[in-house]
Amino acid sequence: MDNSKYIERLEKRGIKPTANRILVLEAMLAASRAVSLGELEGMLGTVDRSSIFRTLGHFLQNRLIHDIEDGSGSVKYEVCDSDSACSVADMHAHFFCEVCHRTFCLKKVQIPVTTLPEGFVMHSVNYTVKGVCEQCSKAR
Repeated sequence: MDNSKYIERLEKRGIKPTANRILVLEAMLAASRAVSLGELEGMLGTVDRSSIFRTLGHFLQNRLIHDIEDGSGSVKYEVCDSDSACSVADMHAHFFCEVCHRTFCLKKVQIPVTTLPEGFVMHSVNYTVKGVCEQCSKAR
């Protein structure tokens, strides 16, 4: 298995590429959607929950991923675009399916620009559309 693309991506963000970090990044990229800690735990049966949680925290701190509060009660995590610094300007909308409880990225839907009062500093924006995804709509 060639881990060079994962190692390069981690190093680009200043993250030491350990075995667990490579596994977590690989799983997140393979999912190609936002995933929760519980979902990652299920995908990575060999890595314990606390290690995954610490890895996610490190990834967030180094802006390799961003977190999404989609209203499901469970924070979801998504890998930032490779050239993105996960800044507010790079944020995009997400779609939460109320049937299957999955969160999808709407990368082509930009979050509306928000002008804040003087003295306020924006760190993140959360824009989630809720409804029924295409797959669940077809199943109805």
